[in-house]
Amino acid sequence: MGLFDFFRSIVGRRGSGSVAEASGPASTFVERRRRPRVNARDGTRVLIIDDSPTIAIALRKMLGSVGFLPLHAPDAEKGVEMARKELPDLIFLDIVLPGMNGFAALRALRRDAQTREIPVIMMSGNEKATEQFFGTRIGADDFMKKPFSRLEVFSRMEQLLDEDLVPRRRAVRSTEVKGAATGAEA
Repeated sequence: MGLFDFFRSIVGRRGSGSVAEASGPASTFVERRRRPRVNARDGTRVLIIDDSPTIAIALRKMLGSVGFLPLHAPDAEKGVEMARKELPDLIFLDIVLPGMNGFAALRALRRDAQTREIPVIMMSGNEKATEQFFGTRIGADDFMKKPFSRLEVFSRMEQLLDEDLVPRRRAVRSTEVKGAATGAEA
């Protein structure tokens, strides 16, 4: 998806004149998604830690449109503080931030008893395998490359939902992180 299409999807405009769209919005919906999306419960609190106003606005609009309560912090220090105070259900965390970077913020969140179990989806404009590996190694639950589509945001969130439609950390990854922390402390 190009940048123009990305912004068009955010503001809700449809139509590039394609044949699929000419037959109506319902057919576009069906072609875009083959199965219905499963959203987290209404009122899910999502913290967005990103210094880009464009990304923050886009995510806030996407999340707010389905009944979530988006919160925003423009840097890692404020984001970690907000996470401790607000205890969101999920965090979207950019890697490249002014001051403390996203990896340092993730480490701080995972070391804090109040925030260690909050699922974190890391984001970056650079999809290097080392960023993904390092992020998951220190406790990220998923990685998303910028720019992203609405479909990708909700798909990644859906993968973290439990049976009560609450975002949860994956047990396997939580165990790996705790095991790695225990090994590091020994």
